[in-house]
Amino acid sequence: MKKTDYLSTLFVGIDIGSRTNVVSAIDFSQDYFIRMKSIPNAQGGAEQLESMIADVLEKNHQFQYLIIAMESTGFYGVHIANYLSTCEKLAAFSTHVYCLNPKEVKGYKKSFNSLDKNDGIDSFVIADFARVGRISVKPWRGSQYLALQRLTRHRMHITECIAREKTYMLNNIFLKFSEFAMLGKEEHPFSNKYGATAEAILTEYKTNEELVSTSLEDLAAFISSKSRGRIADPQETARLLQTAAKNSYRLDKCLYDPLTTSISCSFNCISSFEKELKAIDAAILRTVRGLSETDYTVMNSIPGIGKVYSAGILAEIGSIRCFPNDDALAKYCGIVWRQNQSGTFEAENTPMNKAGNRYLRYYIIEATGSVINHCPEYKAFYDKKFAEVTTHQHKRALALTSRKFLRMLFGLLDKSQLYSTEKSR
Repeated sequence: MKKTDYLSTLFVGIDIGSRTNVVSAIDFSQDYFIRMKSIPNAQGGAEQLESMIADVLEKNHQFQYLIIAMESTGFYGVHIANYLSTCEKLAAFSTHVYCLNPKEVKGYKKSFNSLDKNDGIDSFVIADFARVGRISVKPWRGSQYLALQRLTRHRMHITECIAREKTYMLNNIFLKFSEFAMLGKEEHPFSNKYGATAEAILTEYKTNEELVSTSLEDLAAFISSKSRGRIADPQETARLLQTAAKNSYRLDKCLYDPLTTSISCSFNCISSFEKELKAIDAAILRTVRGLSETDYTVMNSIPGIGKVYSAGILAEIGSIRCFPNDDALAKYCGIVWRQNQSGTFEAENTPMNKAGNRYLRYYIIEATGSVINHCPEYKAFYDKKFAEVTTHQHKRALALTSRKFLRMLFGLLDKSQLYSTEKSR
């Protein structure tokens, strides 16, 4: 929207609550047209709000545009944002609905002197935030993107549940079989501590003494059976397991059975989550096909990014046209760094600002990790950044590589070009 258009725009601010919403509407001169009106956060309230706004627009012919802003307060504002962005009465006024970052609105409110804290005042502050042109986020995109977003965000929720369960289970594994939990990747008998063979060892052998007393041949045969022949040297794996069992702490016999039961339950939870993860991935692929086919094709052309990560990024970005440059996209994502400089002093330690969209940041960083394994250019860049410091090496290198990945992603989407080695350079 051009700056001159703001003079003919009605600015509506909504303070979202679980049961009621408070609404204020002002023009560019800060004159009230709706003053801190409370309406129910329900279908009837949404229809009432639509009629109120439409009535103001019809009676005051100076308005040609409509901007509706609200704070992003979880799922309480989803229905009202979706309703107002698609209602027919307001469509003629180029309606844009925005869900704002509460931190930005809170910071803007501090510029007012002696304002009270109540829902009515907050609705005015939100409307005024829109009036001064401080909105930097993209408009609400409607039901189709919301459907995909619900799936991709739920996928992230499931992966967090799996990671949390594995961490919890590892505590119990350390109590039962301390060396199994503590051995490094190169020394460990199994490449996957949470695989089917590891599960069999941890749940079918009740005590470490039982594992040590089993003959090497029998243990090797057990490992070969549980791994379905996928372990190349079951004899060596059996030897490593028995050595780890001998070096582990001994427990009272009364502890082994409860620990084994807890570990078994954790394995069952992880298995269920992984099954649901496959189902959610299939649902994501079904939903994404009807949205931004060109953007989806462009992202899938990048080696290693994958269809699910592409869908997750697309669900959070929407249209790349919402961002003027890759810096704006990085800021929305939260992959930017706070500058710490004063005079001639420039701090070396600059923490990453994670105030952006955490879901988009998750999918960008996960996609970058996969791209590093498929693109030599990104692997070389990651290795270079990894070697530059001695602390936080992986996190720092991955974050910086993600920033490089964002630049390339923005360029490809902005020009609707498929990935190629030359273009990436």
